[in-house]
Amino acid sequence: MFQGIAVHQWLCWGALYLLAAGVALTSESRWMCPQLCHCNTMLQEVYCSDGQFTKVPYNLQQDTKLLNLTHNKIKTLVHLQFQTLTQLSDLDLSDNVISIIEVEAFVGLQNLMTLRLARNHLKIIPVGAFAGLPKLKLLDLSSNEILVFLDFTFRDLAALQFIKAADNDLVFISELAFAGLTDLRELYLDGCNLTAVPTEALTQLAGLRSLHFPRLGLTTLPNYAFRHLELLKELVISQCPRLDTLSGNSLFGLNLTSLTIRQCNLTSFPYIPLHHLVYLLYLDLSYNPITFIHGNLLGDLLRLQELHLVGGSLLRIDIGAFRGLAHFRLLNVSRNLLTTLELGAFRTVDTLKTLRLDSNPLACDCRLLWVVRRRLFLDFGRNPPTCTTSAQLQGWNFLDFMEADLPGLLTCRPPRILNRKPQEARVDQGHTVVFYCTAEGDPLPSVTWLNTQLKPLSPVGRIRALSNGTLEVRYAQPQDSGTYLCVASNAAGNSSLTVRLNVRAFPSSKKPFRLKSWFAFPSATPGAIGSQTLPFEFRTLLIAGTIGFVLFFSSVSVCYVFMFFWSKSKGQIKRTATIAYIPPRSALSRGKGGGSGHEPSKFTMKLI
Repeated sequence: MFQGIAVHQWLCWGALYLLAAGVALTSESRWMCPQLCHCNTMLQEVYCSDGQFTKVPYNLQQDTKLLNLTHNKIKTLVHLQFQTLTQLSDLDLSDNVISIIEVEAFVGLQNLMTLRLARNHLKIIPVGAFAGLPKLKLLDLSSNEILVFLDFTFRDLAALQFIKAADNDLVFISELAFAGLTDLRELYLDGCNLTAVPTEALTQLAGLRSLHFPRLGLTTLPNYAFRHLELLKELVISQCPRLDTLSGNSLFGLNLTSLTIRQCNLTSFPYIPLHHLVYLLYLDLSYNPITFIHGNLLGDLLRLQELHLVGGSLLRIDIGAFRGLAHFRLLNVSRNLLTTLELGAFRTVDTLKTLRLDSNPLACDCRLLWVVRRRLFLDFGRNPPTCTTSAQLQGWNFLDFMEADLPGLLTCRPPRILNRKPQEARVDQGHTVVFYCTAEGDPLPSVTWLNTQLKPLSPVGRIRALSNGTLEVRYAQPQDSGTYLCVASNAAGNSSLTVRLNVRAFPSSKKPFRLKSWFAFPSATPGAIGSQTLPFEFRTLLIAGTIGFVLFFSSVSVCYVFMFFWSKSKGQIKRTATIAYIPPRSALSRGKGGGSGHEPSKFTMKLI
C-alpha cells in the first residue's frame, strides 16, 4: 500500500516538472532577446547597456516593462519610436549622444513612469516631445546642454512629480514653461546659467514641495521671489558666490520647514528675511562669511531644531542668540573663529543633543565650563572640541577633563578698571572732551559706556564710545552735562567707574539796543555835553505803537462819519466829477509868438 502511494507521489511531481518545463520553454520561445542585450524574462526587463547601438532596437517584446539603453551611441529619437511598448514603465536613455527628440517620439508609452535622458547633448526640447506620457512621474534631463525651456514644454505631463534638470546651460525659462504641471513636487535646477529667479515660471507650480537652486549666477534674492509657492517646504540655494544679499521680503509667502543657503557670500545673518518662517525646522547657512550671531533676533523661529553654520567667519555668538528656541537640539558651528560659546546664548540646554565646536580657536575658561560638564550628554561628532588659545590647557580634548579638576582649571578672573581716579571735566561750550576707561580680566572684559540716562552709547554720533574703551564728547553742549558710567564686564562679573562732565554755556550774545538821543542831555560829568544812549525796551515800543494805531483809527473813523452825514444833508451824491485845466504853453508856441490863450482841457473821473 505504501509503495503504491510513493509511486503516485512520484508521478505527480514528474507531471508538475514537465508542466513547468513546458511553460519555461514556451516563455523562452516567446521572449526573443535582442542581440548584445541581456533579458530577464521573469521580470520582463531588457538590458542593452554598452551595446554600441546607434538607434533603438526594433525587435523588442511588447510586454517589456524595463528597457535600459545606457552608454550607447543613439543620436535621435524619431517620431513614434516606442509605440509598440505599451507596457513599458521604466526607460533609461542616459549616457548616449542624443541631440534631437522629434515631436511625439514617446507616443504609445501610456504606462511609462520613469524617463531618464541624463548626460546627452540636448540643446532644446520641442513642444510636444513628451506627448503620450500620461503616467510619467520622474523626468531626468540632467547634464545636457539645454539653453531654454519654451512655453508648454511639459504641458502633456499632467502626472509628473519630479524634474531633474541639473547641470544644463539654461539661461531662460519662459513664463509658461511649467504650465500643466499641477502635481509637480520636486524641481532641481542645479548648475544652470540663470542670473535671476524665474519667478513668473515658478508661479505655475502651486503644488511644489522642494526646489533646488545650486550654482546659479544670482547676485541678490529679490522681494517676493517665490510668491504663490505656499506649499513649498524645502528650498536649497547653494554655490552662488555672487549672492550677498537677501531682500527683506525675498522669502515672503513661504512656509518652509527646511532652508539651505550654502557656499554663498552672505556676510550677515539674514534675520529679517527669516523672521516669518515660524515652521522652519532646519536651517543651513554654512560656508558664508557670516561673522556674528546677535542676541534676541531669532525668537520668531519658534520651531527651529537645527542650525548649521560650518566653515564661516563666526567671531562671536552673543548672549541670548538662541533665546526663544524651545526645541533647539543641534548646533553645528565647526570650522569657524569662535573663542567661546556661553551658556546664556541658549534658552535651555536641556533639549540640546548635538554640539559641533571642533576646529575653532577655543579659550578654555569658565565660559565653556557648562560644555565640559555636559560632555557625556552631548554628541560632539567625530572631533570633540579642543582647547587652543589657553596656554595652560592648550591641546586638551574636552573628553580628557576629570570632573574633580574642573573648578581649578576652567576659571575666569573678574574685570578690574585700571585707573580709578575720579575724572571730572569742566569745559566751555563747543570743546571736545575725552574720558578714558581701561580694564583687565580673564577673559578680557568688554567696556560699555552709559549716558546720563543710563542708556548704552553707540560708537557713532557726537557722543560716542570708542572700541578702545574711550568716551568722546565732541562739540560739548550744556545739555551734555552730567554723570557718565563706564562698565567693564566679563563672564566672572563686572566693574564700574563714574565720570563727571560740566559744560559752561557761552555768555548771552544779545546786547541791549541803544538809540542816540537827538538832544544833548547832561552827562554824568559836570560840564560835559554829549549824546546820551537810551535803553531799548520792547514793551514800551509795543504800548506806544498800540496807542498810535488806536488814535489813527479813531481819527479816520470820525472823518468817515462826518462825510456820511454831510452827504445826506446835500441830497443826491454825484457819481462822477469833471475837472477842467489849462495846460502850460510849450517852448515852441512861445517862439512863434502866438499870443492867443489855450482852450481849457477836461477829464472826467468816477467817484467811489
